[in-house]
Amino acid sequence: MKLENYEVHLPNYSIGDKIYDKIGPVCESYGKKVWIVGGKRALKAAEAKIREYVVKTNLEIIGTAIYGEDCTYATVERLRERPEYREADMVFGVGGGKALDTVKCLCITDDKPVFAFPTIASNCAACTSVSIMYNDDGTFLKPNFFVRPVMHSFIDTEIIAKAPSQYMWAGIGDTYAKFYEATISSRDERLEHFTSLGVATSHMCRDPLLMYGAKALEDHKKGLCTYEVEQVVLAIVVTTGIASIFLTKDFTPDYNSGLAHAVFYALTSYPVIEKRHLHGEVVGFGVLLLLLVDGQMDEFEKIYQLNKDLKLPVSLDDIEITEEQWQESMSRIPDMSDIRHYPYKVTPEMLAEAMEILEKRNCL
Repeated sequence: MKLENYEVHLPNYSIGDKIYDKIGPVCESYGKKVWIVGGKRALKAAEAKIREYVVKTNLEIIGTAIYGEDCTYATVERLRERPEYREADMVFGVGGGKALDTVKCLCITDDKPVFAFPTIASNCAACTSVSIMYNDDGTFLKPNFFVRPVMHSFIDTEIIAKAPSQYMWAGIGDTYAKFYEATISSRDERLEHFTSLGVATSHMCRDPLLMYGAKALEDHKKGLCTYEVEQVVLAIVVTTGIASIFLTKDFTPDYNSGLAHAVFYALTSYPVIEKRHLHGEVVGFGVLLLLLVDGQMDEFEKIYQLNKDLKLPVSLDDIEITEEQWQESMSRIPDMSDIRHYPYKVTPEMLAEAMEILEKRNCL
């Protein structure tokens, strides 16, 4: 291995039910004029509270905009042409993964200060330095990597506790996937320091979910922000983001993705996935296949039982994919970039065998 010069930018964040009072101390040094961009439901949930705290600062909100529908380059360019964007000193991104990824792609590319205000705990978009880009038809395009994440993420647990529980539910599946994908993708390799940190951090993407996941989801459905909820939010939003930054320092998904995500992205070819199912929900199903392909039967049982307890998918029927669609997907999954760096070649035969084992397990 060669010596090299490199930089790593880690996310700054605040978490709690009153952390918007940190907006002034954190943001005022970046300028005065703020443009708020987010999802429609997210803005309804958080904009009033953001404004309530901004009026106590020297900042000025110059406008609010709904980002769009998907994180596409066309959406980014449409926002870039808005006069508010040119006038703003900084942008507040409000919402879930697609809204935050859109704002990150818009601002970080231009080196404009951007701050994240996640309103759901479904993924790590608020803390990581990548945007997942889609085609205009809603199918997956590619990851767009950046040198740094947002300047600061304000994780308001009161707002997240009031969000629909389905987002945390799906976020759990996306988060434990990080551990399994990182450890398999890095297997038997002599790793760079930053990659080793990412793999080590990924353990905390699984352990808190096995420990607190069921109780956290139960509490969240009641609108409560308990210790268990906070630990799961931290795992989904922060820990996974930090792991991803280390794992993608070289701007590739080699250690940051794997078979579970390859399954998801292959299945986005079918409109039912984007229209009726969530990213982490389908990734959580993909983890079951990942573990079976890899022969990790003990870990498979842990995640299978967690999925059953949380009602995350354990069958094709649960994600409304037909046997014919799965057969077609099996021919495409081995060529997905997510498993380009796998320690072995994944074949359609491996996937078919894994699905057969899963179907037998479902019959017990």
